[in-house]
Amino acid sequence: MWEEKDNKLQRVFEFKDFVRAFAFMTRVAFIAEKMNHHPEWTNVWNKVSISLSSHDAGGIVTDKDRKLAESIDKVYAEMN
Repeated sequence: MWEEKDNKLQRVFEFKDFVRAFAFMTRVAFIAEKMNHHPEWTNVWNKVSISLSSHDAGGIVTDKDRKLAESIDKVYAEMN
C-alpha cells in the first residue's frame, strides 16, 4: 500500500526478478509520460521504490500523484 510520508506518496514493489521489475518500470514510464507526471524511483534487483509528489505544487502530494499511484497499482496487479 502507498504511504504518505514527508510530503510524498511512497511504495516499494517487489517482483520475481530483475527483468519483471524493469518491465514494470517501462510500463509505468509510458503512463507517467502520457500524464506528464514523472516519479522519483530506484530499482535494486527485484525491487522498485517509487515516491510521488507534485513539484509544480510546491513538492506536496496532489490528485495528480494519487491518479498516477492508482495507475501504477493497476500495472502491478496485471503483472502479478
